[in-house]
Amino acid sequence: MKTQKAKRTPLFGAHMSIAGGVEKSLERGSELGCTAIQIFLKYNTRWKGKPLTPQEQKAFLTKKKKTGIQKIIAHNCYLINLASPETGTYQKSLSAMKDELGRAAALEIPFLVIHPGSHKGSGMVRGIKKIAHSLNLLLETSLPHKVSILLETTAGQGTGIGHRFEQIAEILSLVKKKPRMGVCLDTAHIFAAGYDIRTKKAYRETLKEFDRTISLKRLKAIHMNDSKKPLGSRIDRHEHIGEGYIGLETFRFIMNDERFSSLPKILETPKRQGDKYDIKNLQILKSLASP
Repeated sequence: MKTQKAKRTPLFGAHMSIAGGVEKSLERGSELGCTAIQIFLKYNTRWKGKPLTPQEQKAFLTKKKKTGIQKIIAHNCYLINLASPETGTYQKSLSAMKDELGRAAALEIPFLVIHPGSHKGSGMVRGIKKIAHSLNLLLETSLPHKVSILLETTAGQGTGIGHRFEQIAEILSLVKKKPRMGVCLDTAHIFAAGYDIRTKKAYRETLKEFDRTISLKRLKAIHMNDSKKPLGSRIDRHEHIGEGYIGLETFRFIMNDERFSSLPKILETPKRQGDKYDIKNLQILKSLASP
């Protein structure tokens, strides 16, 4: 008689606020039934934040054990642009990234997700080389070796870099410390960038292209977002699960893809009416996972 293989608990959750202290994000995630969460490490619209105190660090690590949330990832500040041709912005970006790597290490968060950057008219080739150079500097000089950087796939708005898998692959090829690099796939972003994932066939073909170009071994997290804009629009606008142009089936594919069972799947859907929509979206994702 064959024994059934035990199905793993789905690793999914949402981006949680750190208002009131970083440890509050864990409380909020636990209350919503998250098994994984994403957080900012400081206010995401400021270059600098107050240093983490030993008390805050201890409170976070204690709360982490208490809640039992299995996976925590961090997202960097939106101001950071490692491809910026403007000297002041670039230097502040390097400094802010080094600070965020240190914060992630202090909180024992293994992954820091970043938008690759925007070349601002300097050109794609130059932008890609500057991002890779920046990452090499950061990984060479940063002490927290346990923190890996995840390049997030982008929608392709303006002069943004990372909307084609080849661009991500090129950056990764130029980084020396490859074990400390990975990728975060955002469903809304790749859809807006022109990668169709709405049918089983399209989903499989897109992931084959990702694997061929980047390698699925590099994929460490997934942002679960529907899209307000149609395929190939190159406009970054997130929508609630099943309410956008992508539709429910894609998220069913992901929730039941055994290759991604150990990856955190994080909602970044619009925050409205408190936790109401987070609860709704999480319930939908849970319902899509086969028992």
